Amino acid sequence: MTGALVAPALLAALALALAWPVPLLLAGARWTRRSPATALVLWQAIAVAGGLSMIGALLTFGLLPFGDNLLAGALALPGVLLGEAPLRPLEFWNVLALAGAALLTGHLLLNLLVTVVRAERQRRRHAGLLMLLSQPHDSGTRLIDTPAPVAYCLPGAISSVTVVSAGLIELLDEQQMLAVIEHERAHVKQRHDIVLVFFRAWRASLPWFPIAYRAQEEVGLLIELLADDEARRVVDDEVLADAIVRVGAGASVTSIDDEATPTDALTTRLARLAEPPLPRPAETAVLALAAALVLVPPALLFVAPLVASLRG
Repeated sequence: MTGALVAPALLAALALALAWPVPLLLAGARWTRRSPATALVLWQAIAVAGGLSMIGALLTFGLLPFGDNLLAGALALPGVLLGEAPLRPLEFWNVLALAGAALLTGHLLLNLLVTVVRAERQRRRHAGLLMLLSQPHDSGTRLIDTPAPVAYCLPGAISSVTVVSAGLIELLDEQQMLAVIEHERAHVKQRHDIVLVFFRAWRASLPWFPIAYRAQEEVGLLIELLADDEARRVVDDEVLADAIVRVGAGASVTSIDDEATPTDALTTRLARLAEPPLPRPAETAVLALAAALVLVPPALLFVAPLVASLRG
């Protein structure tokens, strides 16, 4: 039984590391601004691996009375429930672990469902109001008649729309407007709304966990930097920087989650334009780490037991 505890112990240790110190270190890292796409992949890997590790550790420990690993326990459990195999005594901690795994899985899935439904409901309501209060513009966007400099995208499953205000058009020149529009369209093209929904659900699932809020903030900043990178493909960095400064001084460019871009985020967006990109070997190393994080829980849960059974 001692050897059987290795997998749940390792999974629990990994879950603990990915729930607190690792996200905290990543949130404070400076290199993420230089390679937002790579950092975003790592954040997603941390979230997925953390969830798998937490649930896997609880399941593996809870099924120990039925087998030395998750596969053996899961295969033996139906026979016990159907009366085809003798009932094995479950200790209190095993029952607690199985209940915890079921509750945690249900809690995460329910919060994800609620977050998705709520986001879609808000999007439809916003789209309906937008069609009433805006008109088509020559740039291929929708124009709202307000003096405030506003730009945002409203993504959808079938069609999406980019919105600009009359005040923004008066404030920016043609190249700066192009930078803003390309920035917003990047959100739509790269489906940043889907990424944000998952991290909102993570925060909703663990509201008492400060790192969940910090993760959502960091991911929100990273997608803004990714959208800036798309704008840099069509305009010079100086043009983009001028657009960021002008809009930031006038009001705020609204992001895809309909929240105003904070001042410190604008400062970060400006500062990283002067920073060199992360070297390719470093990006490759981070991507390899992200892949390893996602693969470790399934390896401990399924691959290692399967290899051990084949050897036996």
